[in-house]
Amino acid sequence: MGKPGKDVYIDFKKRFEAMNRKNRKKQFIIPYFISAHPGSTLKEAIELALFLKSEGFIPDQVQDFYPTPGTLSTCIYYTGFDPFTSEEIYVPRSIEEKREQKALIHFHKAENYNLVKKALIKAGRKDLIGNGKNCLIPEYRKKIRHRRKTRLLWKKIQKNPDNREKKGSQLRKQGR
Repeated sequence: MGKPGKDVYIDFKKRFEAMNRKNRKKQFIIPYFISAHPGSTLKEAIELALFLKSEGFIPDQVQDFYPTPGTLSTCIYYTGFDPFTSEEIYVPRSIEEKREQKALIHFHKAENYNLVKKALIKAGRKDLIGNGKNCLIPEYRKKIRHRRKTRLLWKKIQKNPDNREKKGSQLRKQGR
């Protein structure tokens, strides 16, 4: 919706990184993502997820579109039309689709697996489900066991204060 394409971002990122190398700075770009924006379908959300994967970028936060007074996007959200061209614009309205679009941007999170799979199937993109390099999610959901191990380790630490340093170093080695 009136925003430049990904080529502009890629060009900016290259220039930004070149300037940081030149000036020996360690700075980062933190893109801002809004899901379920007027004009955004599952197709666009999937394209964004694929782009994020290709860039190796994992967003921390994704905000759902929220209509705010006085913006073009809000006008389109309420009317379903572009006020300048009278062209009909798709607006995701169901909670289900909004959740699917947000989950697609966070496709890497285990808790989003079912929503992402459902959205990919609904969009006719079963080719993105599997173990291939271009797939967004594996065919089968992996069980997460590390959280349980961490909880059990912390319980042991709490029971026996003498082992705190030893167990704490084990957790640090595991990256928790």
